[in-house]
Amino acid sequence: MTKILVIDDDNAINELIKINLELNGYEVKQAYNGTEGFALAKQECPELIILDVMMPEVDGYTVAQRIRQCNEIADTPILMLTALSELHNKINGFNIGVDDYLTKPFEIDELIVRVRALLKRSNQIPKSLAIRDLLTYKEFTLIPESYSVKIGDKVQKLTPIEFDIFNILFQNHGNMVSSQKILKDVWGYEPDDDIETIRVHIRHLRSKIDKISNGKKYIETIYGGGYKLSV
Repeated sequence: MTKILVIDDDNAINELIKINLELNGYEVKQAYNGTEGFALAKQECPELIILDVMMPEVDGYTVAQRIRQCNEIADTPILMLTALSELHNKINGFNIGVDDYLTKPFEIDELIVRVRALLKRSNQIPKSLAIRDLLTYKEFTLIPESYSVKIGDKVQKLTPIEFDIFNILFQNHGNMVSSQKILKDVWGYEPDDDIETIRVHIRHLRSKIDKISNGKKYIETIYGGGYKLSV
């Protein structure tokens, strides 16, 4: 049974999430502060962590940062819950490595959709390996098993989200892919025109690819349209 850890100091919300996740067939572990939550994450190694931002002593951003720095659970998907809707708070979460972001108050149905999408992406073999699409093209080689990209003899490891974004650009080499299509294909549900989400992840992806590109800029922004991989 898929295990999900809920970290939220609001007892009512924590319990509401637990009940509805269990009704959908998930095993749920609960923590009520950041310190307890991080310890339980290391102990239980859940398949997904639902993490609140505003908690006493240790906030959700700090917990997320610690998770990303802990080898045993570094790749665990994190869905962040927050009453903070300002753009800079969302960007802060994505910069730390949060996978998705849901603002309180939220509908339970939306929470379940996002949980399923995150689990589907994290549990499946990367798209390029599963469907045996193009894995090598010109100077690029995809290494799905380790979420890595190779250019020449240099290899760069990516996060699962970054790898999926790069794979979409790679499979459409030379052609523009819209931001909306990337959001829909990578996050697995209908996007709400949250273009800033893709901008943050593209920025991180571009900086990593630039490290092994020998000065060439491969990821091109098509203003007002989307992105493409220049090869």
